[in-house]
Amino acid sequence: MITMLPLKYLISAISLFACSAIANEVNIVHIAQEQREQYVPDDYLKKLLSKALVSAQYPADIRSVFIHPHQQRILIALDTEKLDLYWSMSSPERESLAIAIKIPLFKGYIGKRALLASKDSLASFKGVNTIEQLSKLSAVQGHDWPDTKIMEFNGLHVRPLANYQAMFTLTSSGRIDYFPRSFIEVHSDLAANKQSNLSIVPNLFISYPTGCYFFVSKRKPELAEAIEKGLKIMQKNGEFDALFNEYFAKEINNLPYSKADTVEIKLDNPYF
Repeated sequence: MITMLPLKYLISAISLFACSAIANEVNIVHIAQEQREQYVPDDYLKKLLSKALVSAQYPADIRSVFIHPHQQRILIALDTEKLDLYWSMSSPERESLAIAIKIPLFKGYIGKRALLASKDSLASFKGVNTIEQLSKLSAVQGHDWPDTKIMEFNGLHVRPLANYQAMFTLTSSGRIDYFPRSFIEVHSDLAANKQSNLSIVPNLFISYPTGCYFFVSKRKPELAEAIEKGLKIMQKNGEFDALFNEYFAKEINNLPYSKADTVEIKLDNPYF
């Protein structure tokens, strides 16, 4: 004999099952991945994103979508349903095209720039203490990077390029005097270019206020909300600092800068 549950209990059971199914639903998150060798900062940002979503209790399956360097416009606009998120240094254009989560992912170190130069050119930087003196030397940056505009605004001589690897090659050969790279990526750059003639200019770096943020498609406001919530939880409980230090504390401390002798040339950033 089959015993039927009263209707009110049956409805409650169905509702409970539905809520459980929704709670366990996994959200697929497509993130941009440039078609180049992946560096330490890339690994850090992927882990930070994953931990932030876990902290926000937002079940996610994070999948990489490869983006060609010439697809920067698609990337910045997140103008495809196959892409939900990317990370980048901020600019007014980027903030207008996507949801910027304004929590600096590298704690401001993205705006502190070591100068990569040919080992044969290091003597050129002796006695350089001002923007005016540095402007007599040539730099290279990506043609669509926010850094290029910042450096040009400050009167520095910048050659914009589209070819990423060519920037290292030209600097290594001495055809370009220096290539500014952030404190958190410069060691990865040297590791990826071991056969080059590159070195970090000792006791001299440039800096400007900026931030590297997660940018989320305007189609996914709930994803942006979850990431922001998760990052704030991590900041509060110390997980954010712990992860950053795990990846970068040693590298930052190993930069060739002595407290007594290092010159920091500060640039203005009207775009931040």
